[in-house]
Amino acid sequence: MKTKFIPEDSRTRCPWCLGFAEYVAYHDTEWGVPVYDDRTHFEFLVLESAQAGLSWSTILKKREGYRNAFADFDYEIVAEFPESYVQELLQDKNIIRNVLKIRGAINNAKRFMEVQQEFGSFSNYIWDFVGGKTKQNSLKSMENAPATSEESDRLAKDMKKRGFKFLGSTTLYAHMQATGLVNDHLEDCFRYKDLRF
Repeated sequence: MKTKFIPEDSRTRCPWCLGFAEYVAYHDTEWGVPVYDDRTHFEFLVLESAQAGLSWSTILKKREGYRNAFADFDYEIVAEFPESYVQELLQDKNIIRNVLKIRGAINNAKRFMEVQQEFGSFSNYIWDFVGGKTKQNSLKSMENAPATSEESDRLAKDMKKRGFKFLGSTTLYAHMQATGLVNDHLEDCFRYKDLRF
């Protein structure tokens, strides 16, 4: 049986993060914090689309590999990745070597910039799905945590229509949790109250 990582302090946290130190740090400092920066939104879209069928902890361990391989998540550069670079990426053990996911990220960079042109920023676009403010949930346990929401369903449908790939409702709900569009920290987690705006 796998042992849980025990943080140095005794604060109560969402149990999903207790795997390794970087996971706890991600939970404590990033997960659920509202994001308005487009580059950060793009970073999470790349990482979350890569996660499909895998654990978030696997992706988190490869985050720096993705940062290096995907031009520090500069969507303008990623949108122009040539096929020769796709072939290079397929040899890069520091990322998930799935050709459809890699090509999907390049496609999504192009679609991302189209959304920016239409709405002024991707942040403006995505925050509109929650009325411009964090949706506050009240979860007692992880068993109560939703995998999708009405908002993520609408977002997924709209993004699919716009040509985005590997971003269904479940993946986009994870994006909404990560980037603070929804507060899904458990009620007894110390971050829950911190993020109740």
